[in-house]
Amino acid sequence: MTDTAVTVSIAELRDFVIATLRQTGLGEADSATTADALVEADSLGVFTHGTKLLVGYLRKLRGGGYRPDATPRIEREGPSWAVIDGESGLGQVGGVFAIHTALAKARQTGMAYVGLRNTGHIGAAGYYATLAARQGMIALVTGNDMPSVAAPGSRGPVLGSNPIAYGIPRGSDDPILLDIATAAVAGGKVYAAHQRGEPIPATWLIGKDGRPTTDGSLYPYQASLAPMAGHKGYGFGLWCELLSAVLPGGHLTWQVGSWMFDEPTRPSWHNASFTVWNVSAMTSEEAWLSRLKHLVDEIHAAPTADGIDRVLLPGEREWANHRRASEQGIPLPADVVAKLKTIAEETGLHPAWLQNH
Repeated sequence: MTDTAVTVSIAELRDFVIATLRQTGLGEADSATTADALVEADSLGVFTHGTKLLVGYLRKLRGGGYRPDATPRIEREGPSWAVIDGESGLGQVGGVFAIHTALAKARQTGMAYVGLRNTGHIGAAGYYATLAARQGMIALVTGNDMPSVAAPGSRGPVLGSNPIAYGIPRGSDDPILLDIATAAVAGGKVYAAHQRGEPIPATWLIGKDGRPTTDGSLYPYQASLAPMAGHKGYGFGLWCELLSAVLPGGHLTWQVGSWMFDEPTRPSWHNASFTVWNVSAMTSEEAWLSRLKHLVDEIHAAPTADGIDRVLLPGEREWANHRRASEQGIPLPADVVAKLKTIAEETGLHPAWLQNH
């Protein structure tokens, strides 16, 4: 039977994720931390970075490449900075520890940088930026990955699809949230489109001859992702590599492993950075929110093209998805459902909402 879309409540999906992670020996708190990150991505409609990732994470945990007993630890630190060893644990566990470390330091000093090395795949970088923004702090999050993205003029990959995200606090309103790959598109979107039999735009991939290709089956072994906006995306991808890996002393480019394709026994050695600014240390919250409202109102009032209601802020569409998901459930697409069914077979956990679809 062909898999179809399934709608599931946030709570039900979260419970399933936690139960599957607990089977690997991962602790209750770390399982909940990871589930929160994955399920929030799905609730935002960012299905490439939600529970679709879980099958790969579980195999790494079972194989030992990701350690279920890992405890992130601060290796070295100063008043407004720290370097954390993720001890080859899940990236969500290391990432949440790192952003909370940055927040604590920024409360004392006004701003802070935290580098996280030797961790698992961090998933959606914007999740950590959101955690900071909900605490009234501006956040910049970067990550690195094994090379999959071409540089202008290259015939093969030079950098990873290194993510960059920011979160901007808006008081009681949803944060402004940008979360992008520095490739033209995230690799997960190439996989998803190819699995669904959809055509690949000519702007997504670069073949081994250095020219664009629309053959999604070539990625990742016979094609590279194109950099976002050419040399601009390449420059930002390099910036992510510097902040995430070079500065804290983590694995670089080809030293980073694949959490999807490597043996489950092998760590992936991912890295990330978390930089936060404490708004209330630099200005009053009232002044910040007033000035930000002026800017937001101006953007929303900008004249629009035919058929467009208003210009949106980064993240507005995703927060609208989240509100619908909270009320009506998350509409998981068929490719995500297929991954979750694989997990159900591997774990013996068969929630009612996943059956008969």
